[in-house]
Amino acid sequence: MMRPSRLAPARLLAGAMAVLLLAVACTTEGTEDTGPVEPGSETAESAEPSEPAFEFDGPQEGVLVNAAELERLSFSVIALADGATVDRLVILVDGEDVTDEAEGSGGTLTYSPEDLPDGERTVVVAEVTPPVDGDEQPAEDPEASGQAESPIEDQAGEPELLHTWRFEVKAEPPAVELTSPDGTVPPEEPVTLAGNTEPGATIAVGDDEVTADDDGDFELQFDTDANEFTILVTDVAGNTTEVVERVIRVASRVEIDEVRTVHATFWAWATPSLREPIVQMIEDGQINSLQLDLKDEGGHLGYSSEVPLAQEIGADLGPLDLEQAVADLHERDIAVIGRIVAFADPALASWAWENGERDWVIQLPDGSDYYRGSYAGFSNYTHEDVIAYNLDIAEEAARAGVDHILWDYIRRPEGMQSYVVPGLETTPEEAIVEFTRLADERLAPYGVQHAASVYGIAADRPEQIGQDIPGMAEHLDYVAPMIYPSHWGVGEYGVADPNRQPYDIVRATLEVWDEATEGKRARVVPWLEDTPYRAWDRPHQVREQIRGAKDHGIDEWLMWNPGSTFTPEAYDRRG
Repeated sequence: MMRPSRLAPARLLAGAMAVLLLAVACTTEGTEDTGPVEPGSETAESAEPSEPAFEFDGPQEGVLVNAAELERLSFSVIALADGATVDRLVILVDGEDVTDEAEGSGGTLTYSPEDLPDGERTVVVAEVTPPVDGDEQPAEDPEASGQAESPIEDQAGEPELLHTWRFEVKAEPPAVELTSPDGTVPPEEPVTLAGNTEPGATIAVGDDEVTADDDGDFELQFDTDANEFTILVTDVAGNTTEVVERVIRVASRVEIDEVRTVHATFWAWATPSLREPIVQMIEDGQINSLQLDLKDEGGHLGYSSEVPLAQEIGADLGPLDLEQAVADLHERDIAVIGRIVAFADPALASWAWENGERDWVIQLPDGSDYYRGSYAGFSNYTHEDVIAYNLDIAEEAARAGVDHILWDYIRRPEGMQSYVVPGLETTPEEAIVEFTRLADERLAPYGVQHAASVYGIAADRPEQIGQDIPGMAEHLDYVAPMIYPSHWGVGEYGVADPNRQPYDIVRATLEVWDEATEGKRARVVPWLEDTPYRAWDRPHQVREQIRGAKDHGIDEWLMWNPGSTFTPEAYDRRG
């Protein structure tokens, strides 16, 4: 504020301010403000009626000021009477002098705060009178005159409290924490919105609204066909917070506490002669879920996909109506475990190479061709487009009602010297852990179980295949180690002949897996085998594997057969 030169000297004003602060303290601690008093009057009662010296414009007593109102908030003092001037006025906010922030013009002094913290606030206007003898010139320096300095309050008139505004600021927008919807919402059912915010706040979705209780809790049900909706929360002061929430509609869900399942390719499930024996195992209570391939080792999808890249590369050639297949299994109270072969992907690798996206694939060291290895083409597990493609497929499956997403081939290929991974800046193990984290984040809204098939050796030999089990187990609900007895060498884990000792090798292997996953989110659900490979008594071998896992404390398993043919006599009937 620009002040005329006739203002009281700074040291006189400082002394007067000390007296004023005491007066303000008394006023705000219980003494009622009797309104403006004309300067020079002794008391309100003894003052003769006269025109008021000043007019005051500002918020009403006790008003609640929100964020929008705070931006427009101002306090004005207008000089009315002859001889009244705003030059000697001071403005205090909660006892702090803010006069220098005010603007004066034409007999008006206006203070517009840039910001005020939430809470009860007091703004005071007072007048500091000039020295009692009317001399407004600077006093003679007492040191120069040799006289002792007299108290400043003796040299100036008493500061006079003219007006007080008391109000409350509530400018912070209301915080909102949602507890529902959490996960998926069945079709044609209302959405239940629940959570916590400020007491008395209004929560509205379109025309539906509810008021939070004294603890800030609220619950609101409403109908919507949209995939997302906007929540408007308005607190008692009128501040608002807007939240956009997604609605995830899934036709149905089946939850199981323990996994007991067999592997079915999408071709097998579409073939009655292969499907019906598995259906009989379902009816006999031998399995409670079906592991159904969604994307296989050839990179092909078992259903007509809406993922654009799958359509572009011609990968969606499978025979299934995925939503119908899921609905049929759910009708039988059978959970669907969707297996997605991630990075062994010949369909994607060949298309990427031919279409100039060569960093999408793992290459030969000289860059002349892409690496085929044992699986005719491995896609690049570090490339964001490859990762996005697999996550798009997983999300599509989750939307269709698939209950578990089970990754397979989330690893590097065998060998390290025979290929190059474009863009790899970390270790293969770290890259695969990051993929599980991204997948878990993407799938979290769907409430699916998230799992991965992993090599049996990965628990204590992660570098051989690029699978860091403790790291992956932080982002998965279960890990499924492939601990097939036929695949272990002689003497592995102290078992002389693993293929002839299925019970022993399963128990010995699971001991190692317990250590690798101790304290982690993921539990262990082993892959066992029901195959003719090295089978000398197939039903007995299957039973011994199941018994070994159960005696170890794991009554869960996934059963592997690449052709989806099993030996039902080896499985217990339950329920």
